[in-house]
Amino acid sequence: MKVLVAVKRVVDYNVKVRVKADNSGVDLANVKMSMNPFCEIAVEEAVRLKEKGVASEIVVVTVGPATAQEQLRTALALGADRAVLVESAEELNSLAVAKLLKAVVDKEQPQLVILGKQAIDSDNNQTGQMLAALTGFGQGTFASKVEIAGDKVNVTREIDGGLQTVALNLPAIVTTDLRLNEPRYASLPNIMKAKKKPLETVTPDALGVSTASTNKTLKVEAPAARSAGIKVKSVAELVEKLKNEAKVI
Repeated sequence: MKVLVAVKRVVDYNVKVRVKADNSGVDLANVKMSMNPFCEIAVEEAVRLKEKGVASEIVVVTVGPATAQEQLRTALALGADRAVLVESAEELNSLAVAKLLKAVVDKEQPQLVILGKQAIDSDNNQTGQMLAALTGFGQGTFASKVEIAGDKVNVTREIDGGLQTVALNLPAIVTTDLRLNEPRYASLPNIMKAKKKPLETVTPDALGVSTASTNKTLKVEAPAARSAGIKVKSVAELVEKLKNEAKVI
């Protein structure tokens, strides 16, 4: 079976994010970019399915600028077979990305689509659910365990009350949680091999998808700096400050 994995190029999680001086967005100049950590988990799960003999082909796709080829090559080095870049220099919202992924799903006809549950930049946790709605596929979000059983996939989900297992008919959409697996590191030989693996570039226009957004970012601000804490000498003083200064009681 064919597995499609969607990945996203984001600011590396070790980088301290800076806001532009005009508050129009995040400053990406000379900033290290990498694959979204949840997307790494999605790629790893697809590779494990292929190693088990369940998956026959892994196609990795991303939506972003031409420089996002770097993250696709990383996914190819981790074990994906080929890659698709939907090239767009625009800042796209979750719905636009979901529409583009739906077009890729229609073209590739995968039996399983795996995405990270959310990206660490926008933190929206929307694209997988929107893609499921657009395709009409069953969805298993926040997956901590994925098992293929014939023409179904059993997904164990992390929910507020514990764990929930759902059985989905294939084709299906799965979004990955942290505890699903631990991604591997790409070996040097595989990094070299990845340079020769096929990488197709398409545009939103070629897919027949409009990416016009009804949302507009007005302002981006850094979080307010926290003031230093103080020590109090007694419980009475603590209560007094909570009541009269912090005004929380």
